[in-house]
Amino acid sequence: MTEDGAGEATESFVAHRNLLFTVAYEMLGSAADAEDVLQETWLRWVGVDLEQVRDRRAYLVRITTRQSLNRLRSMSRRKEAYVGSWLPEPLLTAPDVAEDAVLAESVSMALMLVLETLSPTERAVFVLREVFDVGYEEIAAAVGKSSAAVRQIAHRARRHVDARRPRQAVSAAQTRAALESFRGALESGNPQDLLAVLAPDVVFVADGGGIRQAALRPIAGAEKVARFMAGGIGRKNRGNISVSLSPAVVNGSPALVVRLGGEFDGVMAVRVEDSRISGLYYVRNPEKLSRLASETPLAVR
Repeated sequence: MTEDGAGEATESFVAHRNLLFTVAYEMLGSAADAEDVLQETWLRWVGVDLEQVRDRRAYLVRITTRQSLNRLRSMSRRKEAYVGSWLPEPLLTAPDVAEDAVLAESVSMALMLVLETLSPTERAVFVLREVFDVGYEEIAAAVGKSSAAVRQIAHRARRHVDARRPRQAVSAAQTRAALESFRGALESGNPQDLLAVLAPDVVFVADGGGIRQAALRPIAGAEKVARFMAGGIGRKNRGNISVSLSPAVVNGSPALVVRLGGEFDGVMAVRVEDSRISGLYYVRNPEKLSRLASETPLAVR
């Protein structure tokens, strides 16, 4: 590649980098793996004859999708050996991400967990079609299927996700209000206060990765979750360890950054339905917390 060609390739890649990262992250749920995919995408991109590329954005998305699919299949073995529950790697995001309803929902902890239940190809098709509005023919080229097959996969994946996503859209303001009530209840340490803000069928999922102590399995039901939270963080707050819960925007939605004894401990994201918390996701694994020091830019265009 000539110097001018290398400059063009670099310019195109940089222009679409945030988009490519978002595609890879939504497919993988891991920022570290998404960065590796971007590196692999770049290595392939610099070998492409740009004069033969009609749509550089589409071509880059195609390379990223293929590399993400390869990575996703290898990640399944790592997840099988993972200690305890696995949650997506949380990202500190700019407040304006929450203003883009499609982007904010697509990277929310709740939806990312739903995407985990799809097959790799279903996940790729759903993400490209529903989030990034990629055409069926272009998706077909990216996943190695016919356009007709991709339409069927998209329909199946959409039906699967719709059955598991929240029934109603929840605004950032509603989530903040629910979080503020939850924070007050948690700081009081009273299980009854927690019951008032938790949905009856709430599910608590914690990810310590075997490095930090965390519930190894999801805890379901308001009473069980309230007792667990009051006996954990609530008890620490009443004892010798101070607990600090600070608001932040994580994965496009309001969340809480947790500090114990002044030390950063993890991040807690929520799913809200009917003004109550129906899902609590607590990431404590320190290997997944590197993206909370500074905002990660995301893009769908």
